[in-house]
Amino acid sequence: MCKIVIDTNVFISSRISSAGNPAKIMKLITDDKIDLYYSSNILNEYKRVLSYTKFNFTVEVQKASVEDIKNIGNLIKPIKSDIFMPDESDRIFYDTANAAEAYLITGNIKHYPEESHIITPTQFIEMFEI
Repeated sequence: MCKIVIDTNVFISSRISSAGNPAKIMKLITDDKIDLYYSSNILNEYKRVLSYTKFNFTVEVQKASVEDIKNIGNLIKPIKSDIFMPDESDRIFYDTANAAEAYLITGNIKHYPEESHIITPTQFIEMFEI
């Protein structure tokens, strides 16, 4: 089965709108067609961003979103890399994807090294013709 790690921007986009590729990816995860991997640091990042007032998520939605990830995802311990990252805060996603041997799906491709396993939501959907 295909393994993925999703950047926060993809996760939040899937929560904001039920249309679009981030939502399609989350549906594939909940339908057990692809495997989601996350680390404790990624979960903490999701929690932090879900709480931003600009998104206007209720506390209940925030908690349910985090529980969804715990229920449908696979917790993994990342292996710290020493590769240069344009945005150091994105290392948690990169290292988790590498540890899981998974695709990293992000809307901020420029924040990561150019590697074939780092793709946008659109590229993922197109790649797998979903």
